Amino acid sequence: MTSTEGNETLGLGKNRIEALTDGIFATVMTILVLSLTIPVITQPSGSEPPAQQLIDELGQLSGLLPAVLTYIISFVILGVYWVGHHNLFHYVRRTDRILLWINIAFLISVGLLPFTTALLGRNLTDQAAVILYGGNLMLCSILLRTIWWYVTSGHRLVDRDLDQHIVSIAGRRIITGPIIFTAAIVLSFVSTWLSMVLYASAAVYFIIPSHLDVHFTRRNVRH
Repeated sequence: MTSTEGNETLGLGKNRIEALTDGIFATVMTILVLSLTIPVITQPSGSEPPAQQLIDELGQLSGLLPAVLTYIISFVILGVYWVGHHNLFHYVRRTDRILLWINIAFLISVGLLPFTTALLGRNLTDQAAVILYGGNLMLCSILLRTIWWYVTSGHRLVDRDLDQHIVSIAGRRIITGPIIFTAAIVLSFVSTWLSMVLYASAAVYFIIPSHLDVHFTRRNVRH
């Protein structure tokens, strides 16, 4: 076997790790909606006017708004993690046992989001719930960053000619997540609402195309 052949066959294929990741994300996104528990509506007395009855029922349903808010934020952030993972694996050429287990750890952290989301949705002003939620998001980001560090360190599992500029851009963008989530946790000592604003802002920030997307565009144009 020549060295070229060895480089081509070294490591495991990435199809199954991508399939598992897609399946876990689909499952977690589905379970996430279960955090929305429909409240029991107390039926008003028949003596009240219909308009007042409707107002009373809407008032009771308003208690569901915190859970809806956290559901939307978490669903979008899960989408951000899925897109990030998908983009990173665009550059991955093969996998190995260590990467498989780092990815498993990442999926474990992703799988915790329905729990921390439900906890936060029921206790939106509780600092412990806000911190636990932020810690969960931070863990997801750190593990995603670990995946990128591992596959690109010494070009271990990526092409040897992968532009170092791309490696740096992706690494910096991922690490922005833990910075924002750390700030949100610190702000929870001042106001949990400020923390929620930062969590929502993080979701919006990562939706906006970055400089990394330019490289995908250029690649598609060349082809």
